[in-house]
Amino acid sequence: MSTTARQLNLNLFVYPAGHHEAAWRYHGSAVDRILDIDYYRELARRAEAARFDAIFLADGPSLPDNVRYASRFRLEPFTWLAALATATTHLGLIATASTTYTEPYNLARLFASLDHLSRGRAGWNIVTTGAPQAAANFGLDEHPAHAERYARAEEFVEVVGKLWDSWEDEALVADPVSGVFADTDRIHAIDHEGPRLRVRGPLNTPRSPQGRPVYVQAGSSEDGRAFAARHAEAVFTAHQTIGSARAFYADVKARAAALGRDPAHLKILPGISPFLGSTEAEARALHEEFNQLTQPAYSLRQLRQLLGVDLSGHDLDGPVPRGLIDGRGERGVGSRFQVVVDIVERERPTIRQLLHRLAGARGHRVVVGTPEQVADTIEEWFTTGAADGFNVMPPHLTGGFEVFADEVVPILRRRGLFRTEYTGRTLRDHYGLPRPRSQYAEVAARATG
Repeated sequence: MSTTARQLNLNLFVYPAGHHEAAWRYHGSAVDRILDIDYYRELARRAEAARFDAIFLADGPSLPDNVRYASRFRLEPFTWLAALATATTHLGLIATASTTYTEPYNLARLFASLDHLSRGRAGWNIVTTGAPQAAANFGLDEHPAHAERYARAEEFVEVVGKLWDSWEDEALVADPVSGVFADTDRIHAIDHEGPRLRVRGPLNTPRSPQGRPVYVQAGSSEDGRAFAARHAEAVFTAHQTIGSARAFYADVKARAAALGRDPAHLKILPGISPFLGSTEAEARALHEEFNQLTQPAYSLRQLRQLLGVDLSGHDLDGPVPRGLIDGRGERGVGSRFQVVVDIVERERPTIRQLLHRLAGARGHRVVVGTPEQVADTIEEWFTTGAADGFNVMPPHLTGGFEVFADEVVPILRRRGLFRTEYTGRTLRDHYGLPRPRSQYAEVAARATG
């Protein structure tokens, strides 16, 4: 039994019906409620009752072209998380927002408002958007290249950081006696002019409770790792093996340390999708039941998006034709591409087996077993340098999360790995992250010695 004082960080990652591509077809799903805000409020309250760090909503600025066979529409996260903020008091609220298809001033206002509304629980999942079909929704002829998207993201994060800092903490005075509402000497135009962005500022919202939202990043390519080392405070990542996870963990932490950052202030949080049963056989039967509900037309389209290969004319029970997978070009630099290629090379599955491997969580780790076995996996990854915690990705909702909260979380607590109560109110508190000081206050402090 572990007695370490280090504690797991756990987020609930919500897809409308669950993370398995056939979740909406499962008899225990709540597919009739996936546009009902009370459904999401119940999930958020359940996550808070289990003392989870945060709930996370993924997003993208286009409709996935495979929505015919799966519940893959998108809910705009700020609106929905604002509703969840009023239903909870401690649970962190992490929203995805694109640096490619938003403007920094608008995004800075949205997150500042969410952080104020929730009293300091906002987190920003920073993405550059991988879906090329998004370009046409914003009047672009083509999707920007991978390197260009990351170059814009670097400048974008710089700009929003300046905007969030443009009000120092002491700028809001609100003194009825003196008649001074705001100390304008502590409110700063940022006057940013860069190669891709030009923003005057300041933000029209006072500094938020956390100073700025927690920076989350989801990308494990070379560009993604470098970006995470510079900026991220939590990294969402996908790994199939503990060896791969350990190598990624060590690499990103070392990069952060080399830049003068405290590696403890960068949380590595792989995805885990648990199929649970009272016995291993029961869990495997549940997993197989889900896989039997998959539709090859959907699964093959997903695979084509990941690998760039159309295998619809091949025998599903034949081997995956590795020779057809071309890692050159834009797709090959993506981290999820490499996850799938590694599965093909390591396990040599049939096409059907590969489709089933990816159906559960799109390349994230699927664990099938009893609560004790799932807790064992979590503990091993946590205690051997593979993870600081996990994005829990229930294969179906709401039952897939309820059984995890009821059966796995108590085991983690008995082993001393997870909190029994919150010790703070903000998402930064939950992750053990410092509240950053305004960069303008830092400059003023240095100037006065």
